Amino acid sequence: MNIVTKAISNTQILFATQPQLSVGCIVPASIGVADGNRKVVKAGMPIKVDFANLQTPVSITTPNAVLLHDVDVTAGNANGTALIFGFVNANRVDTAVQARLTPGTKIGDVQIIKG
Repeated sequence: MNIVTKAISNTQILFATQPQLSVGCIVPASIGVADGNRKVVKAGMPIKVDFANLQTPVSITTPNAVLLHDVDVTAGNANGTALIFGFVNANRVDTAVQARLTPGTKIGDVQIIKG
């Protein structure tokens, strides 16, 4: 039996890896977009995290954080990482997500920089 393993490298969207602060979050399948035969929410997506209950799935209305890594939601809601403080390099974000970011502004405490 042949076993095939595919490795995927995470997109590094941070302008600087320190300082940064992130929390776990639930990413709903409803905000995913088609990526080949998968449904993915791309790193850099502005999201709203309910800090009173991190088990509440994130939304994309009135964002206060940024998704730190791509999240595959093909099979439904999935665990993700929300960047709540740090610096994002807009040049490292997928072009579809770049349209949601404005360099020189903040999303919550996340500074968007075009570096």
